Amino acid sequence: EMIGRADRLDMRRAIHHWKARGLDFTRLLAVPPAPPGIATYHCEEQDHGLSNVLDHRLIAQAQPALEARQPVRFAASIRNSDRTAGAMLSGQIARRYGHAGLPDGTIHIDLHGTAGQSFGAFLARGVTLELRGQANDYAAKGLSGGRLVVYPAAESRLRAEDNIIVGNTVLYGAIAGECYFRGVAGERFAVRNSGAIAVVEGTGDHGCEYMTGGVVVVLGRTGRNFAAGMSGGVAYVLDEAGDFARRANRAMVALEPLNDVEATLNVRVLRDDWSGLAGGELPDDLLRHDARRLQILIARHYLHTGSEPAHRVLEQWNEWLPKFVKIMPLDYRRALHDMQQAKARAAHVDDKATVAVGA
Repeated sequence: EMIGRADRLDMRRAIHHWKARGLDFTRLLAVPPAPPGIATYHCEEQDHGLSNVLDHRLIAQAQPALEARQPVRFAASIRNSDRTAGAMLSGQIARRYGHAGLPDGTIHIDLHGTAGQSFGAFLARGVTLELRGQANDYAAKGLSGGRLVVYPAAESRLRAEDNIIVGNTVLYGAIAGECYFRGVAGERFAVRNSGAIAVVEGTGDHGCEYMTGGVVVVLGRTGRNFAAGMSGGVAYVLDEAGDFARRANRAMVALEPLNDVEATLNVRVLRDDWSGLAGGELPDDLLRHDARRLQILIARHYLHTGSEPAHRVLEQWNEWLPKFVKIMPLDYRRALHDMQQAKARAAHVDDKATVAVGA
């Protein structure tokens, strides 16, 4: 009953204060006259159309996986009015299994069409959304362990690596999971990414902005201001033209050649073995194993999307590897180094204690 009752506000104390002298809120707090029968406050429910969203159908078809962890794979169409596809499904998984989610590959959904905003938002571990088509802004927002794969439809005549496949602000605030995009992303790709892995074939401006964790691979040209405010994680950019440094924001990062390249140079991996390479364990140490990590991620990208740039790089690995640049945040590298030294010292102390006890 107090809604709209501006006449009940006591403003005298504020008005008499010297800071408020001269301020008049009369018009701001005026209550307009309302004709009879016209409500001035919330008194009826609004239909948001949630009863007809795509996720209800996805949840229904995923019941064996939700109830008994049985692997399921099915197909569905998607339109640009289908926003936040996968979020309600992920909510059902989180309700049952928490952040741990489901085993990898438990739910695989083959989609075709154009996904609306926030495609795959908050996608849970164990879910793969594979889209033949394209996706709008905020795809993979808050990604939480799931996998997104997007590539052009078979009938598309466009050259994928020269055209946008996902919109702006992709992977915003992602914490875990994988994304493979057969094409170019819009602006602010991987902004505030804090743990997800992504491979894309080009980005707009401000890529990896404010990124704090995860790994990003760009198999093509980036826009300007790449890595602005990037304080964690690493990125690898294919600098074919040799001009990436002009588009990078180096206030907080260093541009470096890849390390451990000798481990992969002159080791030809035949196409029949690319699936084995893609299934390899990704090295955890972001201070080392750059070439191996990059090779595994590019192989995964090819297997998921059929990417032509990925195919070229893998086929001519020795020629393409030197053209990659590693983007490493300066303070992040220092922190990782300090953590490794502290761990080594602790292990040394434990070893000495074990020897002393044995003696």
